[in-house]
Amino acid sequence: MKKLKLTQHTEYLIIVLFAIVPLFSSFPYRVNIFLSWEGAYRMSQGQMPFADFGMPLGYGYWLIPALSFKIFGAHLLSLVKAQAFINVLAGISFCSILGALGVERRLRIIAVFLFCLSYSFFNFWPWYNHSVIVYQLISIAFALQGIVAASRIKKTSFLVLSGAFSFIAFFTKQDAGALAILLNLAIVLIDAIYERSWRTILPYIAGLVILSLAIILPLSNTQFSYWFNYGQPPHTSRMALMDFADAFFYESQWIKFYLVVIALLIIPAIKSKSFFSNKQEVLFLFLTLAILAEATLFQVTSYTPPDNNIFFHSFAVSYILYLLSKQYRILNFQLTSTFLIAFAGIALWWSTNYWKYVNRVLSRFSPNTEATTAANIHAVTKHNYILDKDTTDVPMSQWKFTKRKGFEGIYMPPSTVDGIERVFKMEAFTKSSTPRKILNLTELTPLAVEMQYEPEKGANIPLWHHRGVSLFDREIALYNARISEKKYDIVLFEYLPKLNNFFPFEIRDSLLQHYNLVDSFHAPRRPTDSWIEVFIPKKP
Repeated sequence: MKKLKLTQHTEYLIIVLFAIVPLFSSFPYRVNIFLSWEGAYRMSQGQMPFADFGMPLGYGYWLIPALSFKIFGAHLLSLVKAQAFINVLAGISFCSILGALGVERRLRIIAVFLFCLSYSFFNFWPWYNHSVIVYQLISIAFALQGIVAASRIKKTSFLVLSGAFSFIAFFTKQDAGALAILLNLAIVLIDAIYERSWRTILPYIAGLVILSLAIILPLSNTQFSYWFNYGQPPHTSRMALMDFADAFFYESQWIKFYLVVIALLIIPAIKSKSFFSNKQEVLFLFLTLAILAEATLFQVTSYTPPDNNIFFHSFAVSYILYLLSKQYRILNFQLTSTFLIAFAGIALWWSTNYWKYVNRVLSRFSPNTEATTAANIHAVTKHNYILDKDTTDVPMSQWKFTKRKGFEGIYMPPSTVDGIERVFKMEAFTKSSTPRKILNLTELTPLAVEMQYEPEKGANIPLWHHRGVSLFDREIALYNARISEKKYDIVLFEYLPKLNNFFPFEIRDSLLQHYNLVDSFHAPRRPTDSWIEVFIPKKP
């Protein structure tokens, strides 16, 4: 059997191709993307986190999106470009990790394909639960590259960078960030034990501590200790032992499956004394088990969206294939047939992530039963056996684009697009001076640029308005006081009746008391049973 010839940079080509696909697409408005836009916009305008606005996270998540806004402008599609870059960083980091662990190149290519298809491909938009994992991967890559580096300068530099990116991960999201610090500490500790030297640990700690002090000390005169969530009031802790136990035993089927398979495969190797004498083998096993443990915890502490933790597939599958090829020599990825079958198998396994796009094209030429059912109202199929009585829903096929620059390339419900245009024609908007006094408690944050108003700022102003997460009683009292004083020319409020106080109901009650509700239209989300409400002050 002939060996498969591959170009020198095949894995990097795969990474880049998957990353740039979104740049050639248009998108529906993404639920919660307003948070990415708001933080990136404020920081790109020179506002300082915790001084000009508060949030329960660090600002690591917004560094790349803010830079993208500086380069490409404050548009939603600039966030897509930022995420494309983040996906490239993620893929390169994962590839670097496997390289440092001694994974052969052809298996590395298969693993990178799995990583991109299962984890990066559907992440078109920046989100902190994804960004924190990317920064963690970067920190792990630097730690492992530091361990295998030949020169002392490279070793020290990589380990310092590992410590620095561990802190950036923590300053992006506390849960996975803290795990990144612990995981990397364990990696350098394992190296220190094998090398009988503490020189690996010291540079890592130095990078971690130096960057921590450089970022946190300047915030000492702000309300950082109030906003940053480490379980203190007004924040509440998400740590509950039974939640973790329930998530593991009720759910986590894939995690438990991988643990069983790895246990069965590794037992013969562990019985051999040579296994523990090989530092690289021990590190690979430890990292795989640590990632599986993190994925178990992460699905509880960061539960939205529900697929936050699927990065574990790439590590587990890579390790299992590594054992089957190197330890047991069952698979030989040098053979063309083995390589192509593995490649095709992964593509088939994760077809969900790309079939919806293929289906859009194929359905134009071969309609499915959903279309034929529409023509025959008496037919009962899987598409209509449950009656949908939601009369407010607008199918995404009917969504349309707006002419507003900040929303370019993004389509929304027609009611949303038309409602935005009505706001621009309101007398309260056309006659108010610039900068206008507008309070925007909705997902339509790009309106700040379109409507030429400056978002409120101050150490007591939350970056976003999720009750109990980034906005608390103190902030609600502040907004209600300003509403009672009729400080704002226009207030936009998003009413989500099925979500518990996402945008606080107390503020809406205050608006109904002091302002007139003059218009409402669909919020840009599915199902379209949520509303953007437009308020203007009541006349004396």
